[in-house]
Amino acid sequence: MKQISLAIGALILLGALFGGCKEKTEEIQIPKEEVAKEEKALAGKKVVMIIAPQNFRDEELLEPKQILAEKEVEVKVASTSLEIAKGMLGAEVKPDMLISDIKSEDWDAIILIGGTGSSVYWDDSSVHSLLNEAVKQNKIVGAICIAPVTLANAGILSGKKATVYQSEAQKLKDKGAEYTGEGVERDGNIITASGPPAAKEFGNAIAQALME
Repeated sequence: MKQISLAIGALILLGALFGGCKEKTEEIQIPKEEVAKEEKALAGKKVVMIIAPQNFRDEELLEPKQILAEKEVEVKVASTSLEIAKGMLGAEVKPDMLISDIKSEDWDAIILIGGTGSSVYWDDSSVHSLLNEAVKQNKIVGAICIAPVTLANAGILSGKKATVYQSEAQKLKDKGAEYTGEGVERDGNIITASGPPAAKEFGNAIAQALME
């Protein structure tokens, strides 16, 4: 009887193991279907990412850009020059267009990339005007690292939850933003992020906003 009980126990264990494998296989298939739905929902969406001509932060551009491109989003890069822009970590990117040629109505999202060079846009009135127009048109506006300071100076973070690289938190508060200190913060159509470690989450947040 003891041997029979052991045999039955072994069969039950094997059944549980194979059953568990089947369940895991089915769970893996679900995300693939979700990815297909995302790609369908995002196909045709257009995002322009603004970088500094020098010292933009590499990951903050490349990681969100890759995430969006993989979801069939059209992504273009803009700067003040069409010359090759250089990242802080050595990336070289040739902008597709000039910031002056951006028309907010042509884009679903306008995103500012950080890095030390992005401070060049903090007090740029033409960029401020572009951002304000985008907000009026209910476009998605995003910024990462120290770039949210540009949003704050443009006046679009007042009364909004936002985050930024910690060293610049006071600049957001001074312009009426509710600084949260989160890696990524979203308030309506405005998405901000604190820096390189949040780059992937930032990209996913943009993708999610584009699907809504």
